[in-house]
Amino acid sequence: MPFRRRRFLAASAALAASPLFAQGLPALLPASGGRRVVIVGGGWAGLSAARRLRDLAPELDVVLLERNTVFRSAPLGNKWLAGRVDERLLTHDYAVAAKAYGYSFLRAEVTAIDREKRRVVTSLGTLDYDWLVLAVGVRDDYAPWFGDDSEAAGVARRRYPAAFVAGDEILTLKAKVESFAGGDFLMTIPPQPYRCPPAPYERACMIANRFRERGIKARIIVVDAGPGVLGFHRIFAEHYKDWITYLPQSRLTQVDLRGRRVATDFEDIAFDDAILMPPQQAGDLIWQAGLIGVDGTGKPTGWADQHPVHLHARGDERVFLVGDLMGQVSPLFGHYTKTGQAATRLGRIAAEEIAARFRGREPERQVPDSVCYVTPRLDPPELIRVETEYRLRGGEMIAQTGRQVHDRQPRGEDIQWAKGMFAEMLAWRE
Repeated sequence: MPFRRRRFLAASAALAASPLFAQGLPALLPASGGRRVVIVGGGWAGLSAARRLRDLAPELDVVLLERNTVFRSAPLGNKWLAGRVDERLLTHDYAVAAKAYGYSFLRAEVTAIDREKRRVVTSLGTLDYDWLVLAVGVRDDYAPWFGDDSEAAGVARRRYPAAFVAGDEILTLKAKVESFAGGDFLMTIPPQPYRCPPAPYERACMIANRFRERGIKARIIVVDAGPGVLGFHRIFAEHYKDWITYLPQSRLTQVDLRGRRVATDFEDIAFDDAILMPPQQAGDLIWQAGLIGVDGTGKPTGWADQHPVHLHARGDERVFLVGDLMGQVSPLFGHYTKTGQAATRLGRIAAEEIAARFRGREPERQVPDSVCYVTPRLDPPELIRVETEYRLRGGEMIAQTGRQVHDRQPRGEDIQWAKGMFAEMLAWRE
């Protein structure tokens, strides 16, 4: 989408947040008197921030706003697509966590942020804040394919969902995989950064496994804008050579939804069904609130502009930006890896920053860590553990180190990790 168009949309959304727009909307809660933290987004980062704040500063009024009815885990979602994980493990009731940890949960669509008035505008009314945590995740950016054609973007989202944004798209994808009768099934992988770098490759493997179990004649064509990760070139070639055709370094130049065809710099590719995963950006509210970073030429980066260590928005220390929406944090490696555990740790750091400032203390400088489990094969099982560590190196420079462990005799470590995270964030019990 051209920069001029984005500025127009941002200006329109800012107008929606104005007092004129909010006039007549009820206040959801009475004024807090300098004690309220509003968290927008009930994903990994938002849930972690809410729980940690109640531990550190029980005097604070903590309110979590989320538009979805239930929490649905993206980690383990690919194994669920393959029929190897019970959906009951992945879906959780927000109200249970809120009751267990003592914060308020409101199901509402947040439509705008008025930072001048420290006010959140929702579908149900307005809510004033003293500190605000935005953990709204990512949005799909169809502009590189369709420009300003919102109708085409809507068709792509409905018919060929990427299912990497929180919500019910994963249910549509599950039905698609189960009903596919055979032929060419296309998957696109955008340039990085995007949510959970290994996840699209794991998804291709899990869908191939499901097609094989169903005994249908199918080929998965993976069109990757990048060079690939974690040696999936080898994994595809060794274990899925009859099921997956992998095309790395293939930039999409055209997407024809009506003709079910895409074009790259090298070839045209027809498909019978598809997962069309476009580039990703920070979620809509980050744009509306004027919190998107700009590059050296003044163009928007597409990602939030936050302090790399303290996580508050640049120019607004009452607003914290956490999770997958975050922009670059270091010139050494760019973005934090956009995984569930990293988001959880970032939510916790934001909570500790707010609690310290509430008590008039200097916040401790912290960085997150990340662990990601990837399943390249089910029969026989194989698991890849990807560990990423960050450290402060003099002042506020952040350095990154990583390690990968291939385990050909896994013992359910990914399930145990998820259960531990769900217990921590959602008060889940077996």
